[in-house]
Amino acid sequence: MATSTNGNNKRRDVALSSLAPRKINVQKFSEARAAELESLHSIVSDRLNKDFRSKRNKRRRTNSYNNQPAKRRYIKRQNSESLIGRSSGGDHHETTITRRVKRRIELKGNPVSGFSASGDGTKRLRTHVWHAKRFTMTKLWGFHLPLGLHGRGRGSRDVLKQSREGVLVHDASYLIAVQLEGPESSLLSILNMLLEPSPSSHSKEVFDSILTGRSYENAMLYNVNPPVSQAIAPVIYMWRPSELPKRSDEEEDGDCIGTDGAVSNCDHVDFRKLWVWIHASSFSEGYASLQVACQKQMNETGVSVDCVSLEGHLAKLEIFGPKASHLLQKTLRPATSSSEEPSILRKCSMENAEVKFVTDLYKEETISSCAVLAQFVMDPRLIPNSPCDDSTVSVETAKTEPTNSLEITTKTGAEIFTEVFKRLWDANSDLTPPEEENVLCWEKHQNRMDSLCLENPAAEVPKVSSRARSSRSCPLLLLKHKKLGNAPTGWSLILPLSWIKVFWNAFLSKGAHAIGQREKRWVSCDVGLPFFPSDFPDCKAYSTFTLSEAADMEEKAQRRPPAIRPFKIPIPPPWNSIHVTRSIVESSSQNLTSNDETNGTEISSSGGNLFDGIVARTSDSLTTLLQTFRSDNLLLFPHNASKPSTDAIKKTLQEDETKVRAEIHQKSNKLCLVRVLLHAFKEGSFEEGAVVCAPSLADISLLKSSCSEGEEGRVTIPQSSVSSYFQEQPSGTWELNVPEDDTLTKQSHRLPIGFTTTGFVRGSKKQKAEAFCDAVLLGRLRDEQWRNKDVKRRKKETYVLVRNLRSCAFRLALATIVLEQQESSSDVYCF
Repeated sequence: MATSTNGNNKRRDVALSSLAPRKINVQKFSEARAAELESLHSIVSDRLNKDFRSKRNKRRRTNSYNNQPAKRRYIKRQNSESLIGRSSGGDHHETTITRRVKRRIELKGNPVSGFSASGDGTKRLRTHVWHAKRFTMTKLWGFHLPLGLHGRGRGSRDVLKQSREGVLVHDASYLIAVQLEGPESSLLSILNMLLEPSPSSHSKEVFDSILTGRSYENAMLYNVNPPVSQAIAPVIYMWRPSELPKRSDEEEDGDCIGTDGAVSNCDHVDFRKLWVWIHASSFSEGYASLQVACQKQMNETGVSVDCVSLEGHLAKLEIFGPKASHLLQKTLRPATSSSEEPSILRKCSMENAEVKFVTDLYKEETISSCAVLAQFVMDPRLIPNSPCDDSTVSVETAKTEPTNSLEITTKTGAEIFTEVFKRLWDANSDLTPPEEENVLCWEKHQNRMDSLCLENPAAEVPKVSSRARSSRSCPLLLLKHKKLGNAPTGWSLILPLSWIKVFWNAFLSKGAHAIGQREKRWVSCDVGLPFFPSDFPDCKAYSTFTLSEAADMEEKAQRRPPAIRPFKIPIPPPWNSIHVTRSIVESSSQNLTSNDETNGTEISSSGGNLFDGIVARTSDSLTTLLQTFRSDNLLLFPHNASKPSTDAIKKTLQEDETKVRAEIHQKSNKLCLVRVLLHAFKEGSFEEGAVVCAPSLADISLLKSSCSEGEEGRVTIPQSSVSSYFQEQPSGTWELNVPEDDTLTKQSHRLPIGFTTTGFVRGSKKQKAEAFCDAVLLGRLRDEQWRNKDVKRRKKETYVLVRNLRSCAFRLALATIVLEQQESSSDVYCF
């Protein structure tokens, strides 16, 4: 009985709601209910004693509608809009637009290409307004870049926690791509001339994957000027997908995954394109080197190779963290049907993986390292926050899509794949910007009003710019980061510059944590990867960056009173002072025998490259170093670790004889450093610029003893020698001060073998510092520590002493050579 009653009530409510009027006339409604309203008014008046004034203790800001500052801002905004309309209409005689209004228009706009610039020519990122409100901005490499969160540079614990548990996002639009166009053989010749490791030095499987565009590769870019090349910057190079050329030793044809032109199997004369991504600090130098190499190739072979800069056309977003793949699943929704997308992606970069759903495409276990994925994705602003049916979203998108938009929902997977590369890889293509925000907001408002069965006759169509076309789908490339050690899972998104703000806001709204330059360096040090340019002392960008830091620190020091002003330390570190240590070790003497050796420690303080030497970043160059010095004491490959075989050494020497061996012979009297990771043995915190010294066996036994306490168990130098360890000359150069008279100072003095470039980071679970040490001195130091020890007791790490430049205490540390621990044979990956 109750059930039937409830059913009748529901049917009656439905009938009443269906008969409810769409509009209500207030005047007629009040006339019809006049008696009820009068009775209600009488009841209220009796309760208030006919006093309708609000009590003073219950009053609120009832005059908030009459906000004078808000009125003034509204009037200014209206005047600005009227000025903008007059200027766009051609009326420039009445008044001019102020600088503030021009800057607001410029920052609010979203042109198809190019960066907006300040008065001094410094470019702004498309996310400049968002960063400027939350980060400390700095001028670096021609850009206004976010340095880090406001404050004293702390907060590393929270950032490292986010990198281990959440997801981080970084706007890397300051990385600029250079596009090379020409025959494949000419492009390979240029890459082999400039890059280390060269593409031909990889295995056949890796080489074919890179050449066909299924994956990208990291390398070090060098100058083309003979006879000795100079390192420029770490780069990423990637080929436009094309058909794999058929070789003589192959029976099966390669998979065609692109449309880069026909391939000639006899002479490989096919037109190809490739991108070389260069850091902004070394872009001018790297771009000039590529142009010189193209001109040299043309002079030698007569074949023209075009070199075009894509600055202001493409942007790059970096996402890393354990939840990075989950963030991509929520944000990137393919514009095609899910049945076609997996087959295309499987063909381009996941040939051996079985992909069943679109949501599984970003999982770490299904995609190989350094893979390149091409996708056409929907505008993330069209994806609702609440989960709903995908068909509903696609229907609403198609309904609100303008006729001049470039939507490709009806194309097949192969056509989409071709369209992505056609738009992104063509330097002269017209990259369509996204739909304007006010248009999407107006459409969402109209859909919401229709869902509530309400009409809004006063709604006007929003004003749009004079752009010819706009799109609601974006072509992009997904680059899977190389998995090295404990590095977090990472992705890089390459997309048109006009789409950067759309995806930036989408990632942040879905839980991503934005970081700047300082936070990115913290994460790179935590995982043991180099950060450019701070950890590349052989590059000119490192010298320029450190000199600017030295000038800033000197300016801050001059503001402090002389009584509390810290003494000056050398920035950048005096790398050439290692020559003194090498000469003393080679001569087996504790004193400098002549003034000529002392003069070798001077450094030029000019704006050029202050580092005079080379850095061995590949196993081939390090093996060549061993063969060059022909010494059995250079134990740079432990016997129980990844020591190369004799055949591998011969092969690498034959392949790199024209490059690596000639370079080391030309620099036989210069430094050759290797990158090492420093771990404190018991205690100590290593700062940037700390000096790494060679310990004696007595120092090691003293510092390893657990019962030593106080000053007797420490290795120190006199406090008076801390500020005079390196002496600044009147010319601005720095020299290593080797004591000669004072016996106590002479006994406590330790000679440098390297310097740290990145110190410890607070909050790291296993703190480590990055340093560069001389390979010859490090090998001889290891030989001294291994002598008279069993093979089982020999450690891969080498004991060294580390001292901060403003401290008098040496700390015992374990130095791990990176090239000995990595699975790959190169150390050119930059975080």
